Amino acid sequence: MADIAAGMYAMSSILAALYRRQNEGAGATLDITMFESLGEWMGFPGYFTAYGGEAPARTGASHATIVPYGPFKAGDGGTVFLSIQNEREFERFCEVVLEKGSLAKDPRFSNGPLRAQNRNAMHEEILREFSKLSAQQVIERLEKAGIANAKLNTMQEFWDHPQLEARDRWREVATPAGPIDAIKPPFNIDGFEPRMDAVPALGAHSSAILSELGFSTTEIQSFVREKIIQEEGNP
Repeated sequence: MADIAAGMYAMSSILAALYRRQNEGAGATLDITMFESLGEWMGFPGYFTAYGGEAPARTGASHATIVPYGPFKAGDGGTVFLSIQNEREFERFCEVVLEKGSLAKDPRFSNGPLRAQNRNAMHEEILREFSKLSAQQVIERLEKAGIANAKLNTMQEFWDHPQLEARDRWREVATPAGPIDAIKPPFNIDGFEPRMDAVPALGAHSSAILSELGFSTTEIQSFVREKIIQEEGNP
């Protein structure tokens, strides 16, 4: 997912750089990271968490057909994301991570389709072992077994991530409710700072937009009176 996001923003950055070269004759060095690209995708739940009072409820990240795959709770309350892609990995997972090699031969789990059919039982086996471990200990075992994994941050942990500060990703932006910290777009072009204007109040640009579309001042005022549109300052 991270490489898809980074590729998408790399394409956008290249187009922006080409446009600048066409208009200004200047070249550019592009800098796009996977973390910042995914950070952009996490914008909505991030802002929801930071300014809405609580994180939005998770809808689940398990795979429809691959088991085990997805987030699993550890004994310290942390969450670890893991992915088993083939039988070799599953055998290593059972032996090294769960420390129960016999599970790989269990008739309920001996191949991918059977594990999918017995998803709940498989998850119970995993959580039984993970409940004894911290998230870091789970990750250490997964690393030892060569299993793809990641610590799953909470939304607050993402918002407070030191990498965002280290990469200078924050900009203060004005809003009708007061200033907020906003995340810069994930692409970086040397010598160019992204434009991050204030968040407009509801109706702030109604008249200007309608004027550009050819409506007269009289027509726009009638729209306001009839409450067809809202103009800033007029509820």
